[in-house]
Amino acid sequence: MKFRELLQQKSARPYVMAARFGLEKESQRTTFDGQLAMTDHPEVLGNRTYHPYIQTDFSETQMELITPVANSINGMMRYLAAIHDVAIRSMNKHEMLWPLSMPPKLPPKDEDIKIAKLEQYDGILYRRYLAREYGKRKQMVSGIHFNFEYDIELVKQLFSAQTEYETIEEFKNILYMKVSRNYLRYRWLITYLFGASPVSEVGYFTEREERPNGPVRSLRNSAFGYKNNENVKVSYESLQHYINDIHRMVENGILSEEKEFYSAVRLRGGKQMADLPKTGVRYIELRNLDLNPFAPLGVDEESLEFIHLFMLYLVWTDEKEAPNDWVATGDFLNEQVALGHPFAQVKLLAEGDRIFAEMDEMIEALDLFRAKKLLEIHRTQLRTPDLTIAGKMWTIIESNSNQELGIIFGKEYHGMAFEHPYQLAGFRNMELSTQLFLFDAIQKGVEVEVLDEAEQFLKLKHNDHIEYVKNANMTSKDNYIVPLIMENKTVTKKVLAEAGFTVPGGDEFDTIEQAEQAYIKYSEKAFVIKPKTTNYGLGITIFKEGASLADYTEALKLAFKEDSAVLVEEFLPGTEYRFFVLDDQVRAIMLRVPANVVGDGIRSVEALVAEKNLDPLRGTHHRSPLELIQLGDVERLMLKEQNLLTTSVPEKDQIVYLRENSNISTGGDSIDVTDDFDDSYKQIAIEAVQALGAKICGIDLIVPDKSVKGIKNSRTYGIIEANFNPAMHMHAYPHTGKGRHLTMDVLKMLYPEVF
Repeated sequence: MKFRELLQQKSARPYVMAARFGLEKESQRTTFDGQLAMTDHPEVLGNRTYHPYIQTDFSETQMELITPVANSINGMMRYLAAIHDVAIRSMNKHEMLWPLSMPPKLPPKDEDIKIAKLEQYDGILYRRYLAREYGKRKQMVSGIHFNFEYDIELVKQLFSAQTEYETIEEFKNILYMKVSRNYLRYRWLITYLFGASPVSEVGYFTEREERPNGPVRSLRNSAFGYKNNENVKVSYESLQHYINDIHRMVENGILSEEKEFYSAVRLRGGKQMADLPKTGVRYIELRNLDLNPFAPLGVDEESLEFIHLFMLYLVWTDEKEAPNDWVATGDFLNEQVALGHPFAQVKLLAEGDRIFAEMDEMIEALDLFRAKKLLEIHRTQLRTPDLTIAGKMWTIIESNSNQELGIIFGKEYHGMAFEHPYQLAGFRNMELSTQLFLFDAIQKGVEVEVLDEAEQFLKLKHNDHIEYVKNANMTSKDNYIVPLIMENKTVTKKVLAEAGFTVPGGDEFDTIEQAEQAYIKYSEKAFVIKPKTTNYGLGITIFKEGASLADYTEALKLAFKEDSAVLVEEFLPGTEYRFFVLDDQVRAIMLRVPANVVGDGIRSVEALVAEKNLDPLRGTHHRSPLELIQLGDVERLMLKEQNLLTTSVPEKDQIVYLRENSNISTGGDSIDVTDDFDDSYKQIAIEAVQALGAKICGIDLIVPDKSVKGIKNSRTYGIIEANFNPAMHMHAYPHTGKGRHLTMDVLKMLYPEVF
């Protein structure tokens, strides 16, 4: 089969670099001084046996992080970054993930290496068998398993361009078997470039075991790593040979189960080996990648992009020996390279040059010119071994120690996960409440798919239970009409007023001209001008002591910028509080202080705002718990009412308010007061939300004196707004007071079965 010609077919060219990817990353949990952790798998992560993202491998301390399948390496790595963040932040605060493939210093006694405490007894029995057969210490090695699938459209186009095979399933099997053999033959290059286990710590080798005399490129990928016994022989000549050999060894007791076969390449299709003849090979699992200590996630995109290119090359290049001989040669060469000194010149330069030359030819023929730079980086490493991962590791280890390398990088990556604990790596461009919700879903083992990143639209799945969520709080629990009611402030007021709740009086206007005619009605009163439908406090102006016609008109213009209709309402005196109601319970109450600065008698308002904006909790577009304070038209108008300009210097301790509205989204400060409120006000909020028909709602109450008991049909309070998309991050990370984990409450409402 001339795959090289098939790849160059015009119909196949658009798909040559299309593929699907998945990744499994193993890591040991350790203390900050590099000792194996003594704690159990974090309980907060729920049932590890069925967790889609975070499980345990052989030992109780060996975490396995599993990404969902992605159509790009970048997409897969984003999920890995997120899962990594969740894993680290869910662990004991005194523990980190060991960044090396070789385990940390192991206890002298085998019984102190704890097998994973699984619920399923057969899983425990299997691990006990492995401990007896191979020893516990070999099981403690960690690495990367990279799952690779050629895009089905590419396979279809290649199949349609040939006549040798009648079914696409048969053709696909031939394709994957060829690639598997070529990978096993040329994997020495992957070991050379990405090998990263030059030495072991105390306790890995027993006293009686043979060990290398010095540092090597990859202990894990040599005979000193975790390998099957020598009597395990599997042929990759054909899929049927592969299946028959594994079945025969299981039947004869050489292998306890199919999954005990540990090769650098495993063929994947159905749930078990017996499914492969029917389903065919769907993807292959590459199991020989060491953890890269210089990459925060244990592997980087550049390395995986090269491997992707390498996988295409394995289709492109022809085999040069009989299948079993071809693989056997690869085993021999890989062992040589794995046990070579990290600084030693590889003895396979000629073959390495040929591989890179053929990859160059492939890039030219398939117009993959963007891959040239990637190729050159690794071609350079072929003759400069100190630039490989193992070479860079040995440079550090030689003057320090392997343990110190592990501790330094492990602590650094642990710290990175907590630099912005309110954000989720991989998804930091999404709204902060959605990031928090994603964190919770991953932590609790609910599968999550981002359907539309810009719209914050998620699909959740646990077993057969599917939910769709937008903005982390818009769910199937609310009827379609509910957000439409709350979006329209006029309708909201009418619904609440008819239900007996206190709301401000006012008027609605469709044009500035109409609103200006009503100026005389409000000119000497306290009143508010706001858009009819918008959220986040945009376009709102508050006048507590009346207003001039010029200021009234300016405020109308600001409101009409945000909507085609505006409301002019009476101003209710008192303090505004946000009540977050979820499933008929008040989960949080927040006092939001309008954007402000405090004078020092030296600096201008502008300088004071700049300093306050340096707070690491402040950001933009709801990606931080607090928003940056702006100095726009609304703020300048507010300053004018205080006889100030942005260049004015306030007196020492003078509080200068830059907004009347207290929204966090316009730079306000958040103060949690949930535990300070009488239940009477909580009940008013709950009943008001029920009147609107909502399950999740942020409802804003004006309370003149919260020490006075709230009465529904009275002036002890007033409801000024109801929000169908209330921000939750400000409750999770308030400026002052206790954080309230509302996103987890939403998840619990949707998936009570996982709690």
